[in-house]
Amino acid sequence: MTSSTRSAQAGSRPTSPAAAARAGGLHPFGVLILLGGAFLPIMDFFITNVALPSIDTSLHASAPALELVVAGYGVAYASLLVLGGRLGDRFGRRGSFLGALAGFVLASAACGLAPDAGMLIAARIVQGATAALLIPQVLATFHHTLEQERRTRALALYGATSGIAAVVGQLVGGLLVSANIAGTSWRPIFLVNVPIGLVVLLVAARVMPATRSAHPPGIDVPGTVGFAATLAALLVPLTEGHALRWPWWSWLLLALVVPLGVGTYIAEKRAEARGEVPLLPPSLLRLPSMSRGLIMLLAFSIGFGDFMFVFALTVQDGLHQDALHGGLAIVPMAVLFLAGSVASPRIINRFGRAAISAGAVVQLTGLAALVAVLVTSWPHVSLLAMAAPLALVGAGQSMLFTGFFRSVLTDVPVQLGGIGSGVLITVQQSGLALGVATLGTLFLTLAPHSYPHAFATVEYVQIGIVALLAVGAAALPRFTQASGDVPVIDG
Repeated sequence: MTSSTRSAQAGSRPTSPAAAARAGGLHPFGVLILLGGAFLPIMDFFITNVALPSIDTSLHASAPALELVVAGYGVAYASLLVLGGRLGDRFGRRGSFLGALAGFVLASAACGLAPDAGMLIAARIVQGATAALLIPQVLATFHHTLEQERRTRALALYGATSGIAAVVGQLVGGLLVSANIAGTSWRPIFLVNVPIGLVVLLVAARVMPATRSAHPPGIDVPGTVGFAATLAALLVPLTEGHALRWPWWSWLLLALVVPLGVGTYIAEKRAEARGEVPLLPPSLLRLPSMSRGLIMLLAFSIGFGDFMFVFALTVQDGLHQDALHGGLAIVPMAVLFLAGSVASPRIINRFGRAAISAGAVVQLTGLAALVAVLVTSWPHVSLLAMAAPLALVGAGQSMLFTGFFRSVLTDVPVQLGGIGSGVLITVQQSGLALGVATLGTLFLTLAPHSYPHAFATVEYVQIGIVALLAVGAAALPRFTQASGDVPVIDG
């Protein structure tokens, strides 16, 4: 390439975020702003964990209501993610992102001002719904505006952002609850989204290019309704059933799960046979990387959601630590998760599936050590004694998260990359909500009798899951640096 050619190319490249947006591209600063927009909804799934005791005290919420504060957000988020991607493809991703972020900010304000538990749960469901519209636009914009190398980096940053937001959420939640700003207790964990969200909204309006799919798939109403109904029929009774002594409607909903799921699958299969693009294409779900990877991602997410929920309650309700120390307790895990998220793409490029298995072993070791510390030292358990086990847990989780996120999309055709990514995030969020609804409920059942026994019981289940993941990673597709880029998002 001649110097004049390089100069011409350099001269044609936008030099500011706003200029890049006008040219239909995305400036590196724009990547960071979009990641900031994605960070808030992901963090908000977890930020409530350390605030649950304070919410209970302030609003006199029942145990099932506290679980719904977490799980209600997750169900709405998971149910509508793929639909959110479809809406962005059809009506424009920039407008969808900005509208969803504005809705998320308003819902956050409603959460922070909620006068009772019912209003808080309703506002959290609206938060989850707006998050489901917001997140797909970030990944879709990366795919349609970035070249291969920059797109791969942006995807890695998104993966790191997702994991870091989860562990940082509990730390920030602890700090804000403990600060008790103007006597507002837990409310700032939601109100803080308002100024941050408004800044991201104003900047994104300038730096985010307007893109949409040239051939957007139709809105699959039957698939969306069927999937959401199936998920709700499963999670609502699992969350509420025990505390309400399993009323008749809880058994009715559980009995409807299989018929709803089968009916949704049949409807999706018929839609695909007619040449339509259903919400969850059966042919896509049958790909080896998808079918195997999604099962492992679901199992991992169930354990992750469970751990973040029960650890926060064990530290605060069991060890009687305040929200600040509940948040600080997670710092070793957050630091190692951050470091692991930075290093894991290179490690996985070199070692492939073996790196995922190794990450599972590291996480398993940390979980076993943490259980041993809590059981043998209870109730005189210091935060320092838990630091090393938590660091191992965070390091292992970062490797698993990055590996599953990448491997699930390995065999997905480029033209279905957007749907594949939407399915991946949907399964992840469904697993997080399912972890709270199942293992979280088991913990709440056992905790009144013995907190260390309750924590150990649910974590033994997670240890079993992680052990299966360590072995099961061998069934994932081979991928190293030579396998090249994977599809990310495509309308």
